[in-house]
Amino acid sequence: MRGISAKSLDEVLAAVSAAGTGSGDLGVELFDIVATLDREPALRRVLTDPSTEAEAKAGLAEQVFGGKVSADAVTVLRVAVSGRWASGRDLTDGLETAGVTALVAAADSAGQLDDVETELFEVGRFVRSDGELRQVISDRGVPSAPKSELLSGLLGGKVSATTLALASQAATARTGSFERVLTAFGVVAAERRSRLLAEVRVATELGEDEKTRLGAALAKKYGRDVHLNVVVDPSIVGGISVAVGDEVVDGTMSTRLEVARRRLAG
Repeated sequence: MRGISAKSLDEVLAAVSAAGTGSGDLGVELFDIVATLDREPALRRVLTDPSTEAEAKAGLAEQVFGGKVSADAVTVLRVAVSGRWASGRDLTDGLETAGVTALVAAADSAGQLDDVETELFEVGRFVRSDGELRQVISDRGVPSAPKSELLSGLLGGKVSATTLALASQAATARTGSFERVLTAFGVVAAERRSRLLAEVRVATELGEDEKTRLGAALAKKYGRDVHLNVVVDPSIVGGISVAVGDEVVDGTMSTRLEVARRRLAG
């Protein structure tokens, strides 16, 4: 976000921070508010109307949502609707970001942030590996509730409640595809500790010492801590491939063999 929306988002995130990091309930409630505002565009337009006094919009928001969500959620919402947004969509996008931030903060407070980062990556791989599942989750014509129920049935008990809530929200595909949004949520989690995300592909599982050395080398290269998401892929034969953002360093044996084959073929 830019301009007035970026300033308003900063104020909303400050309100989330002020609410504390006790549990992820605030994040889920903010997602529920987003869903309501997405379903009710007329209400969203009123709450972002620049000609309406901020206090009047805050009062309306409290009237609509008060008693349905916690006091903390109402406080964050009051701050959001009191701000100025370039569009009604920016308001709901900002509230979604606030929900992600609240969930990530709660996971960090509970010492579960590392697990959440890894789980988000694995959930993305899991959905991509099943063509039928990927099609259903990616279909914007399928309502969010059935998608959430499907993910709960498949992932419940296998990932944390935080990861499941984030995956379910990503499945709404409000700002892009499921995979793109899930990746963006992973970035928010990494940035909680000012870290980067690295996808590491190897032929066999790395030992803890190897992970530690690789993490230290990448941290030295990028000047920031790096969270490793390791993918074991026997097809690469040997070596290692590391992707950090758009930068990929491919030192796998399969790639080297393919390059050699192409050279020999002329």
